Amino acid sequence: MNAERQTVYRWSFIWSGALVALVGAVLLGVAITRSDAWERVTGVLGLSVIGWGGLVQTLNALALMPVQSAVPSSVGIVGTEYLLSGAAAWLVGWALIATGIRRAPAPTEGPSPAAGAALYPRLAQYRDFYWSTLGAYGGGILLAELVLILLQTFLASGGSGERGLAPTIAFGISLIVASLVAFVCGFVGASRARRVAMPEATIGVIYLGLPVPIMLTLIEQIPDLQVSLGYRLREVTYVADMLGRPVVGYWLVFSLLVLMLVLGINTGFIAAGSGRLDLKLGFELFVARRHVGVFRPSLLLGTLAVLMFGIIPPLVVYGIIRAVEAAVERSRIRALGLQDPLAAASALNRLKLREQSPTMMMTALSVGGVGVGVMALIIVLSVMSGFEEDLQKKILGAHSHVVVSKYAGHLPEYKRLMEQISKVPGVIGQTPSIDNPVMVLAEDEVQGIVLKGIDPETVGSVLDLRKNMLPGGELDNLETPQKIVPRRAFGGFGQQPSNEQDEEEEVDPIIGKSSKSAEEKVLPGIVLGRELAAILRVVVGDRVNVISPQGAELGPAGLIPKSRAFRVAGIFYSGMYEYDAKFAYILLSEAQKLFGADGPSGIELKVADVDDARRIASAASREVGGYPYRARDWGEIHRNIFSALRLEKLVMGIILSIIIVVAAGLIVATVIMLVLEKRKEIAVLKALGVSDGGIVKIFLAEGLQIGVAGGLLGLLSGLTWCYFILKVGIKLDPSVYYIPNLPVKIEPLQTALSVVIAVLVTYLASIYPALKASSVEPVEGLKAE
Repeated sequence: MNAERQTVYRWSFIWSGALVALVGAVLLGVAITRSDAWERVTGVLGLSVIGWGGLVQTLNALALMPVQSAVPSSVGIVGTEYLLSGAAAWLVGWALIATGIRRAPAPTEGPSPAAGAALYPRLAQYRDFYWSTLGAYGGGILLAELVLILLQTFLASGGSGERGLAPTIAFGISLIVASLVAFVCGFVGASRARRVAMPEATIGVIYLGLPVPIMLTLIEQIPDLQVSLGYRLREVTYVADMLGRPVVGYWLVFSLLVLMLVLGINTGFIAAGSGRLDLKLGFELFVARRHVGVFRPSLLLGTLAVLMFGIIPPLVVYGIIRAVEAAVERSRIRALGLQDPLAAASALNRLKLREQSPTMMMTALSVGGVGVGVMALIIVLSVMSGFEEDLQKKILGAHSHVVVSKYAGHLPEYKRLMEQISKVPGVIGQTPSIDNPVMVLAEDEVQGIVLKGIDPETVGSVLDLRKNMLPGGELDNLETPQKIVPRRAFGGFGQQPSNEQDEEEEVDPIIGKSSKSAEEKVLPGIVLGRELAAILRVVVGDRVNVISPQGAELGPAGLIPKSRAFRVAGIFYSGMYEYDAKFAYILLSEAQKLFGADGPSGIELKVADVDDARRIASAASREVGGYPYRARDWGEIHRNIFSALRLEKLVMGIILSIIIVVAAGLIVATVIMLVLEKRKEIAVLKALGVSDGGIVKIFLAEGLQIGVAGGLLGLLSGLTWCYFILKVGIKLDPSVYYIPNLPVKIEPLQTALSVVIAVLVTYLASIYPALKASSVEPVEGLKAE
């Protein structure tokens, strides 16, 4: 009896069924359009992609049966005829397609001579599907997702909401725990099946893993989900929103959990594929080390030289050295041949084998590719972290870490609130402020800015404004404007004040007194940014006019924007063009008069740990009694800027990881070549009793050696280049970048993650060739020997 499976395709049935099914789909689309039900049907179709649509619709139909029995039969549904005919055509079409695919009839010859003999044990014990493994895989990925969400919410909110961890720290802990859960479940499932069990893994991930990220993705799109689940998952959505696009965060975390599940599956198969738990690696590592020879000094030093100095110089030096070595070796072989021709021939053959080993060349290229990828990741991410740190330092120097305000209105009771806020642990400074958009005029120049009223006594405990003041002006002059010397009192730049009375005052010839009142002579002070002062072409002592739509006054023609004259008391330089060109500061009391406010608009806080600002903001909000007060941290206020930076860094890291993926392709080719070269050795090992898992261990160890060697070389070269940039510096144009040198910040976690990514990618790349090596049968390997 021929056991080969043969399938007969009757294409007339298949094409007819496809055409009928297409007609049915069109009719169903027309029915849905006429009923205006696409909004509801879309969700069901989306669930049908992962296999849950039919089940959900069945449950909905069962739930609606009592309601349907109470509805009068006279009520009609628009497009019913299209719906019924479309559903019928759809079912008939698929029935025709199923009819056109048939199993070929069994052959009529009799049984073979081996009929009734014992089946090959490996095939006899094979099972095509394990429900327990499916439960381990699917339940593991679902459990990992739920653990991540629940643990993140618990840790960030502190359970009772009193004392929680910083969101990033809580997310890190939750992600580690969830990854361990996925890994353990994958390990247990593979150990139970004694194989990788890809069908079970695929079904488990699709049916039980996908619904959670899909639900999180749809929360922002569906109002009902937002109302029912949004507030419960606020800690999760907050961390995902730090990238600017929460959807990216959800799917990245899902991908990581699936990766950990795959690692657990592969590890479980390796450890328990032979039927017993075997975690020993000594023999396999010994064989792998002898096979590839990754940690040869010549290979490591050569690769490191390429990473440090580029490709051309090391290759030139390497070519010269190899040419000299070859010349010397051939001279030695020639001298040996004069005495013993057979020994010389053997030595010449060994020399040719050593020079023409393709596996050694592929190994060197694989190590170099991984090293280049890791080095590029470390350098680029460190530079981007340097820019992020510099930007964060400048932003947080010009802005507070937390702002306490009302949902509407001002804070006339701000002194009482400041006393309450001072009791919150972690708050190291606070100052009241009020800000509004205004227009500032100086002669013919007009600029729209943000005018901020501050308290000079306390502003230094929160902002770096006092440190950023340029010489020639003082922040304290806001409280003592009489100390501001008008510019006309100077004969010019760098000259001493003039003593001429006509430059100081204009005397009215009739009354014999100054024509200016005391209020006009002593104007309130204003502090401008350096770029704003350059735009307005003013210096310390010049007069500027501020026009504010807030607190407008009633005039003959209606509301007139309030205008007030100020004198420049100082100029600050924060290092950021946007702030130096758009911000100005005046005294808090003057701002309240200008804007017609009865108090500051908010209380700005400085915290000891900027990464814990969100928790401290929540504590400050609870301390002042909650509504109508609210507290926003710097991450929420400047969310767009920092989320854009994080997303840019993430995308750049993913793009640069393609270099490692290319190197992983070289690793696949290298390990496959090793498998082809060592088929005889694999057959001998299996004949001696080495299990399939042991063979997989050997070739995974070979791939891992390449990844570890390349990762360590990339780490060393990347840190060296970062140190070089940090100490020697790459000059930048300060007028364009506002920084003199290229900033570099080496983050240990980020740097270690680059190496881990390289090792994981090489590990994953080695799985397929290792599994192919384990499938080599002893008879096949020794057949040609």
